[in-house]
Amino acid sequence: MATPSVLCLGEMLWDCLADRPGLDLGEIDTWTAYPGGAPANVACALPKLGVASALLTCLGSDGAGDRLVDILRMGGVNLQGLQRHPDAPTREVYVLRDDQGDRHFAAFGAEGVGEVPSDRFADAYLDGAALPPELFEGAQMLVLGTLGLACPASRAATFRALDLADEFFCKIFLDVNWRPIFWSGGEGEALPLMRDLIERVDFLKMAREEALLLFETDQPERVRSRHDHLEGVLITDGDRGCRYAIGTAIGELAAFAVPVRDTTGAGDAFVAAFIRHLLEVGLDRLQEPAEAHRAVTYASAAGALTTLRPGAIASQPNHAQVEAFLYSRGILGAAAS
Repeated sequence: MATPSVLCLGEMLWDCLADRPGLDLGEIDTWTAYPGGAPANVACALPKLGVASALLTCLGSDGAGDRLVDILRMGGVNLQGLQRHPDAPTREVYVLRDDQGDRHFAAFGAEGVGEVPSDRFADAYLDGAALPPELFEGAQMLVLGTLGLACPASRAATFRALDLADEFFCKIFLDVNWRPIFWSGGEGEALPLMRDLIERVDFLKMAREEALLLFETDQPERVRSRHDHLEGVLITDGDRGCRYAIGTAIGELAAFAVPVRDTTGAGDAFVAAFIRHLLEVGLDRLQEPAEAHRAVTYASAAGALTTLRPGAIASQPNHAQVEAFLYSRGILGAAAS
């Protein structure tokens, strides 16, 4: 297996999607489980786009964890950084969908959807001391979110990973992925930790709502002006598209119009595709306005394609499919080849 170029740190879980959209929690009687978790989604999307990846996570020593390991292995994801907890279960998240395919999360321990508190799942116990330094030595990028900050062990592992990335000159990409149900202390606990993390990263991707929560603006160039260590800021807004500030390149891109079935994992496919383009062309070229636009176009196409089917990992496109989609829209040369 190829040495991973990109390390993804954080949760892998089962997204249990309500089989019937548009219903309240108490009205739903059946769910279908899909493998997910933002870092795992990115780790699985990258090999499909031609980039070797590894996932640094902790799964339970249970059947649910075994099935996720099989999915990672079949997807070509490096498992050297995988941990298994002997007692804590593999995480499950219950996801409601509205009639437009947008998601709403049920609280952990809610009646009818399990009784395990958020901080008792295996990924909350990720051990920073067990992260393999040799993976960082060969990697170019570390990708992570903020959910690991919600629990003491995984928080320590997150900052250990940042130290290793700094030691071995890995760029760091943060997708905020704000999920209130993971945080017992709410925004008062989460926001200071998120802001501390942002000070350590090179690239920052947020949904518009997250940008407003953290920075009170949805203009990426304003975020960059306040944090000059950031090399790129991407702010996505669902079917309203994306704004970006990468180096001196500032722009926005309308979303591709597609028949959306499920938005789960679309942002993660966007991240993977953007990183693929970044690694292909290099940071210097990416800061050119035309190249930045191509990178965001390629990423947006990957995200759009992921919404066409339910679940995150199974619906991810490969590089050829992204190129074909762009060609069908009359866009040539958007993807690095």
